[in-house]
Amino acid sequence: MSVAGCLNGNGGSGTPGDGTTSPDGNGPLTRVAVEGTTLVVELSEEADVDQVNLIQPNGELFGKRDVAAGAQQVSFEIGTAYAPGEYRVLALKGEETVVETTTELRPEIQIQDVGLYRNNPDKPWDEVYGESETDRIKNGEAFVTVENTGSGPEAITELIFSGDVPNPIENPRGSGMHETDRVVVSPGETVDLFSNSFPFGSESEDGMGCSPDGNSGQFTVIVETQVSGNRVTSTYNVQYSGSDEMTDCEVTITEA
Repeated sequence: MSVAGCLNGNGGSGTPGDGTTSPDGNGPLTRVAVEGTTLVVELSEEADVDQVNLIQPNGELFGKRDVAAGAQQVSFEIGTAYAPGEYRVLALKGEETVVETTTELRPEIQIQDVGLYRNNPDKPWDEVYGESETDRIKNGEAFVTVENTGSGPEAITELIFSGDVPNPIENPRGSGMHETDRVVVSPGETVDLFSNSFPFGSESEDGMGCSPDGNSGQFTVIVETQVSGNRVTSTYNVQYSGSDEMTDCEVTITEA
């Protein structure tokens, strides 16, 4: 997945259908795209430029790359510390700007799914938690699937479960994700975040538990992001039924 943009005066219009800047083929720039956490600028074989500059939304220089003779690609590592917004890509010959294009770098995280180990044993739990962790421990953990539908990379820094879960923790130790303080999600990428706060484990004083008659409520998944600084939330209905012990409880989660 890559980014959208358009050429100004010296070039053609972009065709952002697939998220990639596509000049009309007559200029030196043929493609501008985000690959992972890198902005890639591709040049035509006939390109007569010796430098490519990337300008930040505030007008300051983000970086510049010399174009070696015969080279058809330069790249900028944007990472997850960049400012979201519209960037300008300038192709230069000496001091003269040959062509310029704009491209939007803006992540957009959406929560797609949430589930428990006990209901989704096919997930790679052993790879995440290790085979030494017992099923009893894994039974209390959950995964949250997120997708970056935007045009720039994002870093997830915290995962929180609040509301009607057995063990709600508003301020988990660390990130709330298993053995990591951040998860990078590239544009167009979908990843699973695995909890480490035991949200569906043993019932805490403030949590909702299981009972033979059934308990129902709602809980909210909260995902904190670094680049956009947004707090992304999604609320779900949940029903607990079975014995009084969470280890043997049937948990049903549906969209609210």
